[in-house]
Amino acid sequence: MDTAKASKPTQQLATVYGVLFAISGGHLFNDAIQAVVPAMNPIFVKTLNLSYAQIGWIAFVVNMTSSVMQPVFGYFADKKPTPFLLPLGMFMSMLGLIGFGLSPNFYVILASVFFIGIGSAVFHPEGSRVAYMAAGTRRGLAQSIYQVGGNFGQSLAPLFTAFIFVRFGQKGALGFTMVALMGIILLLFVSKWYKLQLETEIFKQSRKKNSESGSPIHPKIKAAITLLVFLVFARSWYSAGIGNFYQFYLINDYGLSIKQSQLYIFIFMIAGVLGTFFGGPLADRFGRRNIIFLSMAGAAPLTILLPYVSLFWVIPIFFLIGFIITSSFSVTVVYAQELVPKKIGMVSGLIVGLAFGMGAIGAVLFGTLADLYSIKFVMIVCSWLPVLGVFTWLLPSDERVSELNM
Repeated sequence: MDTAKASKPTQQLATVYGVLFAISGGHLFNDAIQAVVPAMNPIFVKTLNLSYAQIGWIAFVVNMTSSVMQPVFGYFADKKPTPFLLPLGMFMSMLGLIGFGLSPNFYVILASVFFIGIGSAVFHPEGSRVAYMAAGTRRGLAQSIYQVGGNFGQSLAPLFTAFIFVRFGQKGALGFTMVALMGIILLLFVSKWYKLQLETEIFKQSRKKNSESGSPIHPKIKAAITLLVFLVFARSWYSAGIGNFYQFYLINDYGLSIKQSQLYIFIFMIAGVLGTFFGGPLADRFGRRNIIFLSMAGAAPLTILLPYVSLFWVIPIFFLIGFIITSSFSVTVVYAQELVPKKIGMVSGLIVGLAFGMGAIGAVLFGTLADLYSIKFVMIVCSWLPVLGVFTWLLPSDERVSELNM
């Protein structure tokens, strides 16, 4: 792609696909590195004799660091966009990977995953901003392209466990430093394009207009953001329950092996990748709020049915749930950006980071419930979470969102 040409003000409304695919690739590398952490858990249990509580703390540190810090970095990025934070974030993740692969004990592991989490927190708000800037008039499609890279990277965790870490053990994580290096190179290209955009007259005028506007955020917009975060919580908690505990349900209630159960989780995640990709274009055509509603309320009958079906029906139902419920993954980000267009980094970090990071707390809650009752009880509780999607109709319509920001 000709970065100089793409940066001309006359082409600001064009969708810059080269940059979108590049930032999606960076997102894939970033989230694949983060997926190394849960993929390594079975290895640490064997090699370092870690307890399940310690495994839980590892997940907590990486998720809460990468998630809660995203709105913070997004807030400062809104005040002063910094293009080269993108490769810097990937470099920090690479440092964490090296420590992760060589960690001799639990405390060094925690320090290492802290670096991986911070690197991810630095990357996501600026990555969302790049996708927004390169979107032109197709914001739903642009976010889908960007988010599908991250979802695909996350979906690789079961494969990492089965084909890399079982064979090479803890040091297998060191091989992912090459992934980080490729990510740094790719994000340097994206950062150069990003820097050129900051220097265009259109962007300067836009930032000047935003800085001069002292109007407070409309109360209805604040209420909409709060409700949107609540809906993302519900969807994230469902995904946390499935991602962390459904494999045990398959083992305990269906008699599957660990390796067989990983296949089912992978199918759910891959379906989510497809749902993420198609959700954005569908939202561009049928409306953001409509797709958010359909992704949760539409999946609810299937999620309620899932704990009771025979093994034969699990894969097709699981695939449909993954596709439908994740179709709003990128749409919620675009909807939030359009609610608060002057705080792209902060709201992107809020939705992608803080809200999704709360899934880690959901995992702790479900784990406690599983200890007190049973895995099947947890699956039944999870199955009702998508029903909360009916509250989507309390969100302002897409047209009303535009009016509130006029």
